[in-house]
Amino acid sequence: MPRKVTKSLQRKIAPDRKYNSTLVQRLINKSMLNGKKHVAERAVYNALEIAAKKLKSEDPLNIFETALKNISPNYEVKSRRVGGANYQIPFPISGHRQEHFAFMWLVQCARERSGMPYEQRLAAEIVDAVNQTGAAFKKKEDTHRMAEANRAFAHFAR
Repeated sequence: MPRKVTKSLQRKIAPDRKYNSTLVQRLINKSMLNGKKHVAERAVYNALEIAAKKLKSEDPLNIFETALKNISPNYEVKSRRVGGANYQIPFPISGHRQEHFAFMWLVQCARERSGMPYEQRLAAEIVDAVNQTGAAFKKKEDTHRMAEANRAFAHFAR
C-alpha cells in the first residue's frame, strides 16, 4: 500500500442535497461530530445562509468558494533532518491538500470561537475569510510567512 494517497485511493464524495456541491459536502463531513450528519448538515446550511445575508449576496455557494480560495495555502513547511540538524523546508501544496487545510482550519477556527451557536461561529468565520481577516486566514498567512522565512532551505527538498 503506498504511503501517499493516490487518485485511486481517494473516496468519491457525493454532492450535497441543497447546493449539489462536493465542497459543501466536504464541509459538512468535517463539521460532523459523533456521526450526526443531519445536525452538521443543518448547521452548515444555516451558516451559509447567514454568511450570504451578512455579505448581502444571493449566492451562498459563491461566497463559500471565495472564502475557501482565500484561506487555501499554497505552501507548507515540513521538518527534515539533514546532517544532524532539523530544517523547516517549504514545499508547494497541490489542489486536494490545499482544500483539506482550508476545511480543517475553517472548522477548527469556528469551533474555537465562543459565545454563540456553531452555525453563527461558522458563518462569522466564512465572512472573515471572504474579507481576508479572521483566524483561518491568519493561519494561512502564518504558514506562508514560515515558508518564506525558510526559503533558503528549499534546496534540501527532494
